[in-house]
Amino acid sequence: MPPGVVGELCTRGDHLMQEYHEQPAATAATIDREGWRHTGDLATMDERGYCQITGRLMDMVIRGGENLYPAEILAALHEHADVADVAVVGVPDLLMGEELAAFIRCGARRPSAAELHAHVRARLAAPKTPRYWVFVEAYPLTGSGKIQKFALKEQWLKGEFAPAAPGRGH
Repeated sequence: MPPGVVGELCTRGDHLMQEYHEQPAATAATIDREGWRHTGDLATMDERGYCQITGRLMDMVIRGGENLYPAEILAALHEHADVADVAVVGVPDLLMGEELAAFIRCGARRPSAAELHAHVRARLAAPKTPRYWVFVEAYPLTGSGKIQKFALKEQWLKGEFAPAAPGRGH
């Protein structure tokens, strides 16, 4: 990728493992034929060769053929004074393939979906604005305290959330 463009971080060299023990399918899924290990991390590289991790490949949302990276949207939403925490997840959509849903845990005051929409639009392009705004009291967490995005998506699919207006995020 050219400098400044997001892509998957891949590495190869003597520091790399040769294979997963007795797991050829897992090895083939991780290390390609040219010996590059695909880390699953998304990164940019600057002109000097320094990399910056920007997210995880599995977190990327493909909306209407466009790759959207939740880390960028998270950063914008964390700038809002009333957002205590947030998770941005891709949820299925018949027309676009996926749409962005922001699961917001509020601070002392609960902002409106319209306010959050305007906040994101002031910082990011329209396609990067979540379509769905869901206010939550708590998140499903891993043992180490990380938000389980797959669990939020499962709860969404079961119809456990009612998104707040404005509905159309872009």
